[in-house]
Amino acid sequence: MTRTTGRLLLAVALLAPLATGCGGAAGADDGNTVTVTVGYQSKTINTVTAGTLLRSLGYFEEELAARGKKDGKTYEVKWQDYATGAPITAQMTTGKIDIGSMGDFPLLINAARGKQLRQPTRLVSVTGYNLRGGLNTVVTKPGSKLRTLADLRGKKVSTSIGSAADGTLIRALTKAGIDPDKGVRKLNQQPSVGASALAGGSVDALSQFVAWPGQLAYEGKAKALYDGADLNLPTFHGVTVREEFAEKRSGVLDDFLAAQRRATDYLHERPVAAAESVAKETGLPAEAVYLYNGAHGIATFDPALRPELIAALKKDVPILENAGLVRDVDVDAFLDPRPLERAAKAPAYPEVTAGDTKSELWLKGHGATRTYDTPEKLLAAVAAAKKSEVRAAYVPDALTGTLWFADRAVWVADGSELRAFVTPGHAKTYVGQHAGARVVGYAEALELAS
Repeated sequence: MTRTTGRLLLAVALLAPLATGCGGAAGADDGNTVTVTVGYQSKTINTVTAGTLLRSLGYFEEELAARGKKDGKTYEVKWQDYATGAPITAQMTTGKIDIGSMGDFPLLINAARGKQLRQPTRLVSVTGYNLRGGLNTVVTKPGSKLRTLADLRGKKVSTSIGSAADGTLIRALTKAGIDPDKGVRKLNQQPSVGASALAGGSVDALSQFVAWPGQLAYEGKAKALYDGADLNLPTFHGVTVREEFAEKRSGVLDDFLAAQRRATDYLHERPVAAAESVAKETGLPAEAVYLYNGAHGIATFDPALRPELIAALKKDVPILENAGLVRDVDVDAFLDPRPLERAAKAPAYPEVTAGDTKSELWLKGHGATRTYDTPEKLLAAVAAAKKSEVRAAYVPDALTGTLWFADRAVWVADGSELRAFVTPGHAKTYVGQHAGARVVGYAEALELAS
């Protein structure tokens, strides 16, 4: 068996789980009742506006109920929850899921498999994105001696092959001069399995997507080794739909996208409430959800198919082709902006540029966070508050802008100024460029700020 053939078989195997046994055809119409099946990833919180939050708010059902009053039909929504995008693609290519949400790399596999199996799909909107790539992170155990990505050479690394996090790992290792196939021992694992493997010591590092790195860091089970924003390449999650369904049920698709826009508005207007809602639905810590989905979180939510994101998606194709996971993906043919143009008639959201992040303090019992212009002001507020009152404090990385937990960040004192960093490598880089700067612990940083 050739290397490429083996990997293509691996891709099929990745998509095979749960491909059967989930009922009849999606988009079914028995004459009066239309069933719409939506595949989502509840714990991949970068997709909540097309999944977890949208489901809890009931906006899609509301839109369909309004449609039913006009055409006399009854619309039912079936929500199917998965840990990654691969099984959603498997269900879509057998006609059992109509609409799905997943990350950029899985979206390309979705496009390739749909074309291969004559069940073509189309990318119709974005859920959340980060212009620098900060949604994916490589983490290690808190006591690990690993300090930089170069230290991973020869080590065991858990990831989900074909995922956005795997793509980040491949790019990062290549940039560090490490062969992503031979330089590390990569284990293909579900995120939850990888998290357990990291805790148990059977792997040295974990490369995963939102919200796993932040959750593990918040719980004190991991520390960041590599910030995906170092790649300075956009990463995002989006909504894909079966072409057949989109043509037959264009109005229903419009309703979904209108509902997604409403959920996005809700998240923007009530970020703390949205985080609490997602936490309740998923069991994730609300503080970790807010790290990504908050007012200044790592993810920016906007359904628009921004040119920067599409350009980045095209750069992902060669990575997956080299890994033998896709062939001949035409991103332009996969893209279909027309449904969003029809459905989302509200004004466009203001453009967000990399580096707009501010520090935030979330106090217990408060329905909104407090925002601070500098890390010093944030730490001063934390120091002034009672420890029992602080729910979470967030601070942006001074190099990449990636938001992180203040008490999990690496702090540097530079004269009278304090700087926070997601990884030890970032702090080392800064110290090396600023004479007199030194790494300090969180307790000392609080003392200096107060």
